Amino acid sequence: MTSRVLIVDDEPDIRELLEITLGRMSLGTASVADLGAAREILSKEEFNLCLTDMRLPDGDGIELVEHIQSDYNQIPVAVITAHGSTETAIKALKAGAFDFVSKPVDLQKLRDLVESALRLSTEPEVHATQQSTAPTDAIATITGHSPRILALREQIGKLARSQAPIYISGESGAGKELAARAIHEQSSRREGPFVAVNCGAIPEELMESELFGHLKGSFTGADHDKQGLFQAANGGTLFLDEVADLPLHTQVKLLRVIQEKAVRPVGSQKEEAVDVRLLSATHKNLSKEVEQGRLRQDLFFRINVIELAVPALRERQDDLPELSIALLSKIAIENGIPECSLSEEALTALKDYSFPGNVRELENILQRAATLCEDNVITLANLEFMAAPGAETITPQTHEDEPAIVGSPKELTIDEDFSLEKHLEAIEIEAIEKALEETRWNKTAAAKKLGMSFRSLRYRLKKLGLD
Repeated sequence: MTSRVLIVDDEPDIRELLEITLGRMSLGTASVADLGAAREILSKEEFNLCLTDMRLPDGDGIELVEHIQSDYNQIPVAVITAHGSTETAIKALKAGAFDFVSKPVDLQKLRDLVESALRLSTEPEVHATQQSTAPTDAIATITGHSPRILALREQIGKLARSQAPIYISGESGAGKELAARAIHEQSSRREGPFVAVNCGAIPEELMESELFGHLKGSFTGADHDKQGLFQAANGGTLFLDEVADLPLHTQVKLLRVIQEKAVRPVGSQKEEAVDVRLLSATHKNLSKEVEQGRLRQDLFFRINVIELAVPALRERQDDLPELSIALLSKIAIENGIPECSLSEEALTALKDYSFPGNVRELENILQRAATLCEDNVITLANLEFMAAPGAETITPQTHEDEPAIVGSPKELTIDEDFSLEKHLEAIEIEAIEKALEETRWNKTAAAKKLGMSFRSLRYRLKKLGLD
């Protein structure tokens, strides 16, 4: 069946251009000149896509976007805006427009937009709970039935039907990247690449080359042409994590790429068109970054068209049993070990913990516990939690005659270079060395003092390089 596109524009020349272009794509079209006629024809005929000008004689494109969102939400709407009308484009995207194209209309960009929108309109919807091709960690992140996760799933499903830039907020370790991946996997771009990059991990002098690519000879050490991350994500989704860490001069170039949908590699005189859905995230407060001059306000408005908040793990404690099962299954597969279960005491302890490191910390705790537990059952003694700032890591105990070793309070500073893994490892080494010294290096006695099996202690000694 031929897909049909509704064109809404009061300029006959524009309507004719769009009809010819879409006709060459073997698409059926219908054209009207104003908002009233658009509403009437929508009530009588079926369409797979709507292209509407922003300025109409009896209203504007936003009104039509809202009308279609309300009564015909299966139809994607793309808005045609005046050149450089960034605020108008953002307003349209917030209202629910699939995407926008600027005048004068670039026909190739228009064809790409139409093809992407029609894939969304004609293919079956993919839900977060049915991602058979999704990575295991993506499934684990959206596992659960708490109100916050149900709301997150619903939002992801809606946002996947748009091309609007999305800012994903949330604490470190909450699963921002995996939420971004879920959006990609439910979108019309799911057959394209998903490229994720941590902006804070790229040296400032290499930032532009990494994002936009470079030509051979463009700077010292550039001995070959290099494709940038935008080009690598062409046809798919680019996820910029810790976007607030971008240098100001790179922010200027990123803003142009978003607006023009084209990149200029370092050393090149020409721009290359790119078709990329941009998702971004940071654990920082973007508004404060703007106030303090570290983030450009125009870039803030451009990437923060729609915000998706990923809840902290402590806000979805009801999901812990289901989430733990999913993570333990993942751990078993990745490490080639039998799948472990949690004892009731261990599960209760997990529910009572605040998880400052969120899902990432939960996975680390379960990873360690699954490796060290006996008979594939994780008990309270196998769990290690990060105590409140100023206290050492605490290993819960099940017997009064096996006290946990708790060091004296120390000042804990969590800065940008802080690593929970390294901190826990240092505490672990200190506790093991102390137990060995107090037992005169009798490993069996030290293991008992530490509240673990001899096998577990032997594994830790090897892992930490203490054997």
